[in-house]
Amino acid sequence: MVDFVRLQQVIRERLEQDKTIRSVEVEGATREAAVAVAAALLNIPVRRLEYEIIERGFAGFFFGTGQKNWKIRAYERMDAPEEEKIEFESGVTSGEGPAEGPVIEDKDGEVFVQFCSEGVLLKVTPPQGKGRQVTEDQAVNALSSRRVMDINDQLVSSLVKQAADKYVLVGKFAHNPADDAFVSVIVPESEMEAFVHVNPPGPAGCDISVETLMNVLQSNRVVFGINTEFLRQFADKPTYKKNIQVAAGSHPINGRDSYLRYNFETEHNKVRIHARADGRVDFKDLNIIQNVVKGQPLAKKVPSEEGIAGKTVTGRILPAKNGKDMPLPLGNNVLVADDGVTIIANINGQVVLAAGKINVEPVYVVQGNVDIKTGNIIFLGNVVVKGNVEDGFSVKAAGNIEVNGTVERADMDAEGDIIVRQGITGKSGGMIKAGCSLWARFIENAIIEAGNMVVVSDGIINSQVAADKQIICRGKRAHIVGGCLRAAEVISAKNLGSPTSGTETICEVGFDPKSKEQLDKHCIRRDSLTKELEEIHRNLQTLIALKKQQQSLPENKEGYLQELLNTRKDMLEELQRVTDEIQKFREFLDSLKNQGRISVSGKVYPGVRITIRDIKVDVHSEYKAVTFILENGLIRVTPYEQPDEAVKGERV
Repeated sequence: MVDFVRLQQVIRERLEQDKTIRSVEVEGATREAAVAVAAALLNIPVRRLEYEIIERGFAGFFFGTGQKNWKIRAYERMDAPEEEKIEFESGVTSGEGPAEGPVIEDKDGEVFVQFCSEGVLLKVTPPQGKGRQVTEDQAVNALSSRRVMDINDQLVSSLVKQAADKYVLVGKFAHNPADDAFVSVIVPESEMEAFVHVNPPGPAGCDISVETLMNVLQSNRVVFGINTEFLRQFADKPTYKKNIQVAAGSHPINGRDSYLRYNFETEHNKVRIHARADGRVDFKDLNIIQNVVKGQPLAKKVPSEEGIAGKTVTGRILPAKNGKDMPLPLGNNVLVADDGVTIIANINGQVVLAAGKINVEPVYVVQGNVDIKTGNIIFLGNVVVKGNVEDGFSVKAAGNIEVNGTVERADMDAEGDIIVRQGITGKSGGMIKAGCSLWARFIENAIIEAGNMVVVSDGIINSQVAADKQIICRGKRAHIVGGCLRAAEVISAKNLGSPTSGTETICEVGFDPKSKEQLDKHCIRRDSLTKELEEIHRNLQTLIALKKQQQSLPENKEGYLQELLNTRKDMLEELQRVTDEIQKFREFLDSLKNQGRISVSGKVYPGVRITIRDIKVDVHSEYKAVTFILENGLIRVTPYEQPDEAVKGERV
C-alpha cells in the first residue's frame, strides 16, 4: 500500500507545480495565427511560448474551400528569462514568429523589389546556415526585370553587402495610380477571422505594403489578432486573387469547474496485487479494502477557475463562463479540515465512494465466504463474514470479527471479540487470536488465544486453547476432550475427558497463560543448554588431559580446544540470561493472587491432567460434579461449584 505521508507530500508538490503553469488551447487559420492568439491570451511574447500541435490545419482550395484551422495547446516557458509583456496598439499584437528551436535551416539570401509612391524599394536578406549570399547581379537583375529607372548602383552594392533585411529607396519608376494593387477585406459574420483579397498591380502600379495592409484592416475595423509577421512575409511574396487569412479572433475559454482529487481508489472492483520481497505474488492478498485512520486526508477539492474572455477580430469581447463550484460530498464519518477543502476521516475504517459521497465505514461486510474471490481481509474496524472462512485465508480486524458460518484452517486476529456462529475446524493448522473474548459453537483441532475468555457451547476437541481469564464450555454437549487448555481463573465444562479415548486432556489454571508459555519455553531452552554444556565439558576435559600428557596439541586440536572454550563462554552467558528470565516469570506467577479452579458439572474421566499453579495431578478414577482447587499446596477435589457468572448474554 501507498505510504499516505509520502502521498500527501507528492500531491502537495504537484499542486505547487500546477499553480505555476498556465496553458490555453486556441486555433487559427495558420500555425502562426494560432501562436499569436495564444501569446495574446497568456500576455507574453511569442518567443517565451511553447506549444504542442493538437490538430494540423489545411489552407483549403480555391477561395478557402475546405479550409481547416490549426489547433494548438500553448503555455509559457518556465526557463525563459523575464521579458517585457507583449504590447498592444489598437488591439493589434506586435507579432513575433513562433520559436522553432535551436536548429538553423540552410537558406539562401533573397532580394525583394517593391514599388511605392516614393519610388523603388530594395531589400536584401542575409543567408541562413550554409545558404548563399545575394550577389549584385541578382539585385540588378531583379530591378531591371521591373523596369526600374535611375538606379543608384553604389547604394545597391552597399545594400547587397549589408543584407540588412530592410527596404531602402534605390530608384524611380513611372507611377500610374490606376495600376496600384487593390486590397479588399473580408470579415465573416462571426467576426472570428479576417481575410484579405489582393488584386495584383499593373506595370506602373505600387505593390502592396505592410503599412497599406494594416491601414486597410483598421479601416475595416479589424484591430485584434492580426498576424503582423505573416503580413511582412505576404508583402514580400504576395498571393493574388485568393482569400488569405491575416487575423484570427480568440474564442472564449470557459473556466474549469471545481473537482475532487481523491487520495484513494474510487473503482470498487479494482484489484491491487503486490509482489512479495522474493518476487512471488500472493493472490490471496487482493487489497480490496482501503483502510484509513482517523484524521487521514481522503480527498481535496480543486477550486474552480475563472473563464478567459475571447475577442473577435473587430475587438468585440466574447464573455466566458466561470467554472462552477461544487459542494463537498460529505458522507458518514468524515469531516472537513480547517482549510475548508480537504475531506478527512473521522474514524478508523474503510473509505468508500457511494452515491457520489465519501464515507468511512466502521464495518466491512463479506456477503459470502472469505475465499479466492475476496482474498485475505485486513480492516481497521469490525468485520462481518456472512459465509465461511476457508482454508488458507486470513481475517484481521482492529475491531470485532463475526463469522456466520465456520472457520476452517485459517488465521484470524481481532483486537476485539471473535464470534463464530457455527464453529472452528482448525485441521491442526491456523491461529485464532482475540484481543478480548472468543465465542464459538465448537472448537476442533484448532489453536486459540483470547485476552479475556473463551466461551463454547458444544465442546472443545483436541485443541490448544489459552485464555487470560476463563474457558467456559457449557451446553448439552459441552465436552472438553483432548488437547491443552490454559486459563488464569477458571476452566468450566460439563464433561472433561473421554471414557473411551486415550487422548490426554490437559487443563491448567491459576496463572497467566502467556507468562506460563514463556516460562515453559525458557525452561526447555535451559535444559537444552545444560545438556550441551555437559557434552562440551566432557570434550574439554579430554583435550586438556591430552595436552598435559603431550605438553602440546596438534594445530587442528588446539583450534578445536579454543573453539570449545569460546562456545562454552557464550553458552554460559546465555544460560545465565535464561535462568534470570525463568526466575522473573516464576516470581511473577507466584505473585498472582488468583489460584484458579476447574469445575465440571458432569463427569471427569481418567486420563485428564489437572494443573493448578505449579501443582500437577493425574486423574485415575472417574469423578462426578466436582471442582478442583488448590489448598495447602495440594489439589483437592470438592463438590461442584457453579462458576461466577461472567458471561453476559448468549453471543452464539
